[in-house]
Amino acid sequence: MLDCVEIQPPTEPHACIIWLHGLGADGNDFVPIIPELGLGERHGVRFVFPNAPQQPVTINGGMQMPAWYDITGADIADKQDSDGIRASAAEIDALIEREIAAGIPASQIVLAGFSQGGAVALHTGLRQAASLAGIMGLSTYLPLHDSLAAQASAANREVAIFMAHGDQDPVVPIELGRASREQLTAAGYTVDWHEYPMAHQVCLPEIATIGRWLRERLSIRV
Repeated sequence: MLDCVEIQPPTEPHACIIWLHGLGADGNDFVPIIPELGLGERHGVRFVFPNAPQQPVTINGGMQMPAWYDITGADIADKQDSDGIRASAAEIDALIEREIAAGIPASQIVLAGFSQGGAVALHTGLRQAASLAGIMGLSTYLPLHDSLAAQASAANREVAIFMAHGDQDPVVPIELGRASREQLTAAGYTVDWHEYPMAHQVCLPEIATIGRWLRERLSIRV
């Protein structure tokens, strides 16, 4: 089981958000935005921020860093590390199963991620056997999209998908994010898509929109 940063709610948890960080970051990366989501004082949401394993990343000269999979070149959608993506997906599936075993129904679990973590969230969530509350991908893209038709889970054919991207992103070009949205739409999914005037990051208006989406998905009243 992956090492995780876990933030318990002030009341008994009835929902869970599993949130994956980006390349080179760690599970603490998105902890500071929890109070900015506007979930209310008694939201009952457990946050699980898993730490990616340390591994060499080709594009960074083989340097060891927290990574969900290897990236071999500047064109991140080319020559994708399918084995690494699938290995990380299996780890996230195990976390989902753990939450379900702890009493959180799959229908109250959101799988989220930023950048490389968002790619794994999209890949994993669309193939997850249990029906999730939603999948959120920030500043990211859909990896291994050619295999989705054959591997997509019937349980998540109508899952709510939230995607947001900066129109000045130099790391994951917005054109790649838009192409991923189109691939998902063509496959029959509905994508709640948002663009912001920013680089490879999150911004306050985006966080406010995420908060509203999460409250709707998890039936949180404030």
